[in-house]
Amino acid sequence: MSWSSEIRTRRHPARAFTANDIVAPAVFGLILLGAWFATTAGGRIPAFILPTPTAVFRAAGELFATPNFWPYLGNTLVSALAGTLLGLLFSVPLAFAIHHFHWLNAAVQPFLGASQAIPAVALAPLLLIWLPASWLAIVVLCAIMVFFPILVSTTVGLRHLPVEVLEAAKLDGANTWQLLRHMELPLVLPSLMGGIRNGITLSITGAVVGEIVIGGHGMGTLITLQSHNVDTAGMFVSLFTICTLATAIYLGVYQLERRSKSINTV
Repeated sequence: MSWSSEIRTRRHPARAFTANDIVAPAVFGLILLGAWFATTAGGRIPAFILPTPTAVFRAAGELFATPNFWPYLGNTLVSALAGTLLGLLFSVPLAFAIHHFHWLNAAVQPFLGASQAIPAVALAPLLLIWLPASWLAIVVLCAIMVFFPILVSTTVGLRHLPVEVLEAAKLDGANTWQLLRHMELPLVLPSLMGGIRNGITLSITGAVVGEIVIGGHGMGTLITLQSHNVDTAGMFVSLFTICTLATAIYLGVYQLERRSKSINTV
């Protein structure tokens, strides 16, 4: 058995998508919606604190019909995706370097851990000072948010590569590039996709936080304007829209991750 065929025998079958994946979240969402209706019924809670679902639905219709709303959402999405790509370009090579050079792992681990203690809201003003444009500062903030999850997931995936298969490939004469192209990258792909799946939602969070602190023309800016106008229902719509966007991207990357687990590498 060749080392390439050995990889095919180690594919992880993707879990089948079942009706429960839709029914369970839908039922839980209906329960939350019912509790929301019950809590706000009769005007016991002021609308500026917690609006009724009906008021939020009405605000959603008005906001979605506003031409300026969709550019706000698009700007946040572009910033988040650009930051994810930037974080990906730095985190994946570093993960492979850490895997192959143990001294580098020992050198950077303490600094990587310490960097996670710095909140994004504290980094945003510094990035605005260091970088020439507010949009670039937001993108870099998103990249910082997504960097660590991708780095950790990829590093863990590399650590769990089948050593016996790698050794067999070396005995068959595979060089470093062949090992990287035909073995390490395909086998670590599910872990990498898992890191992207978790990181991209943090990237959206980073974009919104950056827009609130730094400024710009995204959903964070819209939420700030709504807050100044005490438009609580509008803020709920904006938050729900951001959550829907993050969920859609999360599920999309999850589907790619499932496919990567059954990819037929050669």
